[in-house]
Amino acid sequence: MKVRVKWLDHMSFVGETGSGHAVIMDGAPDLGGRDLAPRPMEMLLLGLGGCTAFDVVMILQKSRQSVTDCQVEVEAERAETEPRVFTRIHVHYIVVGRDVQERHVERAVKLSAEKYCSASVMLGATAEITHDFEVREACPAQGE
Repeated sequence: MKVRVKWLDHMSFVGETGSGHAVIMDGAPDLGGRDLAPRPMEMLLLGLGGCTAFDVVMILQKSRQSVTDCQVEVEAERAETEPRVFTRIHVHYIVVGRDVQERHVERAVKLSAEKYCSASVMLGATAEITHDFEVREACPAQGE
């Protein structure tokens, strides 16, 4: 895997991935940025959320759970002093579907956190990561 980050101007950067995608990052105004895009550290949390959501949806689908939506909310605290690593991260999953069983969601979250999500395992080296979830029943479509 390979990426490239190029400085644009002020404190804006473009990240280009080996798979051919690009994303803009920017700094906070008090650090010379213009608040045009996510901060690099926010991108790390987005990566964690995307990585674990991918795992959870895939595991639930393999468990034949009828998932119609999955959202992951990630909140983090950082150290007060440099290098200001994440010290606490909480991951909240909202799984929506038809007759989705909580035991399957609990298992999927655990497998992602402990085995499959590389981002979670790496960030867990410096941060205490906690998880919880909720299962919501999907609303029936109109006319059913």
